[in-house]
Amino acid sequence: MNLKKESLVFMLLVFGSVLCCIGQEQAKPLANHVILIGSDGFGAYAFKKAKVPNLRKMMKNGSYTLEARSVLPSSSAVNWASMIMGSGPELHGYTEWGSKTPELPSKVIGDGNIYPTIFSLVHQQLPETKKGVSYSWGGIGYLFEKNMVDIDFNGKTDEETMQKAIEFILKEKPSLTFIHFDQPDGAGHNIGHDTPEYYKEVEKIDALIGKILSTLEENNLMENTVILFSSDHGGVGKGHGGKTLLEVEIPWIIYGKNISSKGKLESSVVTYDTAATIAYILGLKTPEFWRGKPILEAIKNAEH
Repeated sequence: MNLKKESLVFMLLVFGSVLCCIGQEQAKPLANHVILIGSDGFGAYAFKKAKVPNLRKMMKNGSYTLEARSVLPSSSAVNWASMIMGSGPELHGYTEWGSKTPELPSKVIGDGNIYPTIFSLVHQQLPETKKGVSYSWGGIGYLFEKNMVDIDFNGKTDEETMQKAIEFILKEKPSLTFIHFDQPDGAGHNIGHDTPEYYKEVEKIDALIGKILSTLEENNLMENTVILFSSDHGGVGKGHGGKTLLEVEIPWIIYGKNISSKGKLESSVVTYDTAATIAYILGLKTPEFWRGKPILEAIKNAEH
């Protein structure tokens, strides 16, 4: 090959690399706002007995599975971490129900000095937008980058947590809000799962979700919003953390702009797919080290 041909090949390679990078540019978001609602200890089995009209409205008009799975162990911190970190405990390192720091060294440490969450992606790729966390269980506060959010609120009750989140959403129109409710986990531990008291708390959570939905609709925000509801685990007796389906199976319900109204999903969903799905909706590029994947079956006109 002579020098002229070598130069031409080099130019073609460079041009191809540029095209490749252009093809990897941030995608157009499918919605401007995503609200992730998590309810602690809300097992998928609760739908058999509890009256949850607001969640069923989301299921009817959106997409869902009641067979999504937690990671193991089926307990709190490990699963909340997985939900927003896009990976399981093997990579993020949080392995116990009350983990405040990784028991296993995180495979990757981001700018927030922890394994990168969905909030770090928003912070880096949508720097002009707002994002925040309103939570009832203090353990959530160890699992996201506090230096990258615009609200970090630990409510004393689920009602207070909801109200603070609504105020934030109405004022700031954030791209991402994570709302964590502590019930019905408390009832499950103190009285027992699959008890009248447990279902009473489940129904209270549904009422709070109804308040969020009505507020969004009244303020014309639902037109450009996606709501994703899930949980960290279920339970048996007064505990959880084991390997039964009652502990491992969790609800996964998604509803809103550009979300398919097909109802029940056939896809296998693991809790770390939640972060990847949120990233897809917001048009964010996900890091190679995440293991979650977007649930495209739930997205209108998505290529599977």
